[in-house]
Amino acid sequence: MRVRTAGKRTVVAAWVVALAASTLAAAPVGANAAASTGGGSGGGGYSAADLRVDLAAVRAAGGGDINVVARLDRQGQAPLRARYGTAGLGSTAPVPWDPEFRTASTTKTFTAVVVLQLVAEHRLSLDDTVDHWLPGLVSGHGNDGRRITVRDLLQQTSGLYDYVDDPDIQDRMINHFDENRFDDTPPAQLVAIAMGHPPLFTPGGGRWAYSNTNYLLAAMIAEKASGGQSWQELVEHRVIAPLGLDHTYIPDADPYLVGPHERVTITGPDGKPLDLTDQSFQHTADSGVVSTPADLDTFFRALATGKLLPPAQWAEMRTTVPYDDLPVPPAGTQGGYGLGLRVLPLSCGGTYYMHEGDGLGVYGRPAVSADSRRAVTVAITTTTALIDQDKVNRAVEALTDHALCDEATS
Repeated sequence: MRVRTAGKRTVVAAWVVALAASTLAAAPVGANAAASTGGGSGGGGYSAADLRVDLAAVRAAGGGDINVVARLDRQGQAPLRARYGTAGLGSTAPVPWDPEFRTASTTKTFTAVVVLQLVAEHRLSLDDTVDHWLPGLVSGHGNDGRRITVRDLLQQTSGLYDYVDDPDIQDRMINHFDENRFDDTPPAQLVAIAMGHPPLFTPGGGRWAYSNTNYLLAAMIAEKASGGQSWQELVEHRVIAPLGLDHTYIPDADPYLVGPHERVTITGPDGKPLDLTDQSFQHTADSGVVSTPADLDTFFRALATGKLLPPAQWAEMRTTVPYDDLPVPPAGTQGGYGLGLRVLPLSCGGTYYMHEGDGLGVYGRPAVSADSRRAVTVAITTTTALIDQDKVNRAVEALTDHALCDEATS
């Protein structure tokens, strides 16, 4: 799931506290450390101190009062780690080094991998229509599953309305969160909500628009093509277990995280913290994976090395169309959206792969260099208000560029 944005700011209830400009510029405080004092391969490369500086800039961009953790894994070297903040809700304990968090839309990369594995096994085709697998499900209000392919779903070129944008769902998530925190609406019902709205455009015209609905449908197709395995089982058996991702799991409608994590809070209308941590909203194939920075680095490095997909499907995954929903990275040109994967340029040349995750007060930014030698993940949780995503994305893009280019910041 990705929370709707408007004017490049997250849509929040009117009572969410705005962060002061002076706080945005403040130097971050709180517990921080690094697991390694080693820098990059050349001695003058990216170091633990550089990671702390860049992560401090991320925290400042988010208001100076968010919890942030970053981990950089490097081939043949010890990982670098940095953190700012506490475990939340009055705790003086520092943010866990490798906290579990809801990966939100980073789940889409996991889902896309299992769909592409099924394509490699000839159980389905990227050119299959939605109606071929789910007859009659995508229809009404101008929606037509006969014109939308599996590729359209994975590449966000279907034009289907994003169910998260539905006014009733927005109202439940934002204005009535506490009463609805255990919402476990089945995917088919969420698709039906999307079908109550006309599509944004007809597929095939080269247009792109992000829609969580696409990945609900992709997972439903994968379940049919696999002979009845759930999308959770597909991800667990085909990705999580083979890679040994010991702290990655899919809680489904279970609202609780089982390992070390931070409490996610915003300031409520009564001035007290509203705890967003325990919730079931993110239980579907667009948003339902829980993971850690270390596991996400492992997952994206495995993807980049070809461990998860045969060459043909890995090439398909990296074939992109333009997107327009993230800032232009430091390289100066925009990236593209593949099949559940973003491909972005690096200022030092080459590219990197990533997929952001924007949930309810939790934001993940995993990325890996195209040569798989370096992977970095930034995890952010709120304490008082939801972040200005545009500012934070720019700061994270700078950190990612420095880390993957092995570029010292001072």
